[in-house]
Amino acid sequence: MINSQDWIFQQYVKELASKKRRLLSTKQKNMLQIKVKKLHKNAVIPTYAKAGDAGMDLTATEIESTANYIAYKTGLAFEIPEGYVGLLFPRSSNSKKQLLLTNSVGVLDSGYRGEVEFRFKIVGNGAMPADFPDAYHLGDKVGQLVVIPYPSINFTEVDELSSSERGEGGFGSSGN
Repeated sequence: MINSQDWIFQQYVKELASKKRRLLSTKQKNMLQIKVKKLHKNAVIPTYAKAGDAGMDLTATEIESTANYIAYKTGLAFEIPEGYVGLLFPRSSNSKKQLLLTNSVGVLDSGYRGEVEFRFKIVGNGAMPADFPDAYHLGDKVGQLVVIPYPSINFTEVDELSSSERGEGGFGSSGN
């Protein structure tokens, strides 16, 4: 037989669980839904590692290398909604490697349906990709995806631009 304190506690736990389910359901309804297709059996659907993260890690399922680069395929294709763009960045841990993402930031347009991959150029030691010890391996997180909205833009040609405090000051113009 259950005592009244246990019963009250069980009811409290049930109510908390119910509130949590309602909150998660509401949050998921408000989240941008993006279709993703697995192209490889070991592909990992990206998720946020921590609350508040902007990027989701993408994992290597295949590795291809040439004399010029190492490519890490993710085994995933995305359907980014119109009006949004997926931006592909190297992970911060890439700073520990001698790899440079060849296009600095990848752009995943809403019309692209192919596999997402990250191509890195080896910098520094002159090693060939096959011999390079400081590379990512299968199953490693190799980059991250950030999806953001963007405005439609129409450029208007003018003879003059308005003045600003910075003006034409370019590289290094704001100080060290």
